Amino acid sequence: MTSSENGLETDEKLMLRLKDMRSNRKPNLLKLFVFSSVCGVALYSLMGFTASATPEAKAEKQLQSQIEQRAQIAQALNEKIKNNELPSKLHLNWDGDDEQFAVNYTIDTSLQQEADRLLKAYKPDYGAIFMIDATTGEVLAMSSFQRDNPTGNNLNLQATFPAASVFKVVTATAAVDKAGIEPEHKIHYNGGAYTLYKKNVLSDRVTRWTNVISLRDAFARSINTAFGRLSIENLHPEDLNEYSNRFMFNQEIAADFPVDMGVAYIPPGKGFEMAEAASGYNKLNRMSPVQGAMIAASVANDGKVVVPYIVNSMQDKEGKTVYQGHTMEKGMTMTKESAVKVRELMEQTVLAGTSRRSFRPITKDRKYKEIEMGGKTGHLTGDNPKGRVDWFVGYALEENRKIAVAAITVNKKFWTVKSAHLGQSMFRKYFAPVIAAQNAKRSITSVEN
Repeated sequence: MTSSENGLETDEKLMLRLKDMRSNRKPNLLKLFVFSSVCGVALYSLMGFTASATPEAKAEKQLQSQIEQRAQIAQALNEKIKNNELPSKLHLNWDGDDEQFAVNYTIDTSLQQEADRLLKAYKPDYGAIFMIDATTGEVLAMSSFQRDNPTGNNLNLQATFPAASVFKVVTATAAVDKAGIEPEHKIHYNGGAYTLYKKNVLSDRVTRWTNVISLRDAFARSINTAFGRLSIENLHPEDLNEYSNRFMFNQEIAADFPVDMGVAYIPPGKGFEMAEAASGYNKLNRMSPVQGAMIAASVANDGKVVVPYIVNSMQDKEGKTVYQGHTMEKGMTMTKESAVKVRELMEQTVLAGTSRRSFRPITKDRKYKEIEMGGKTGHLTGDNPKGRVDWFVGYALEENRKIAVAAITVNKKFWTVKSAHLGQSMFRKYFAPVIAAQNAKRSITSVEN
């Protein structure tokens, strides 16, 4: 078509215009919108519609405003929240005016008290617990502890911890969602369960000493060589990069509080270094407890990613609400069908895998039989802070509620508590009153009938 024939721009001019539109957009918006949505706005404009009238443009404008407001709040909270404080009032330049606002947080008081109690009772050298509503992104608890430094920084915000075997969630998701691998898929591997040697990872020889294990059990037991073989046989570096990005590695997290960006480096080409990354057996890939909870939340939330927020609302001096926190979605890590399969892997971890002992008190308790729980552990020696890192990221859900938690402890010499125990304790604390209320309702219904 030509412009003289129908009044529209030529294809070449259209592409130049789209390119110009994209170049003028802010970088943080580019991270949150795909090119097709930009094209949609451009084509609506070309057909005679005003950009402001399109659903895409309205959604983009709303999201831009939300991101900018969160960034303002994060800047104002910066020093306070890093020092483990949540001020009741904040000074902000809001809509051009410098004012003080009353702040209401999403924190659940009983859950926050439980998180604080657990860390103070077990006294790890370093510890943190971060819990969110997996559907909305509301922060329910954020607790940090340092034995030798009671006024130390909030560890939940630091992405200095090696992701360790938690990264197996990324690898398993890529295998299930991209390569079509089922939980029952059999993996042949040589060598020990928790070591990772080049000669074993790169060997496809099958002998009478070769082990055979399902993806479900390899995940639950965190078998490094099996995951190394899984990645080499079924995935490419581009796949691991893609799913790392979907789980928010190498991207800023647009929370309303400051949080470090997690980093994942996937070496180019298939080989031992790729297997190390896929199994979480390296110190290059790092993340924060905030991101750990987001990973578990996405699995619980059928693959949907929500960005955490901690400020529920703000009021001016007249009591008028000037800001209301909202859920912010950030794409999908996997399809809904794949999420069901990844949850199967994570559920096996708490039932028969690396966190089975910590979860036995709750999985054997009949009161919690209707609560689905899953998780992933990870262990590796870190350097900031120095010590043995112990991760647990997991979720718990029932029909109307989904929560996700990340718990981490770092110990210099001796363990005081497993992070999986901290996770199950938080699940118990959350669901105990829910179950009590449900039982009371059933009792009333039974009496009425």
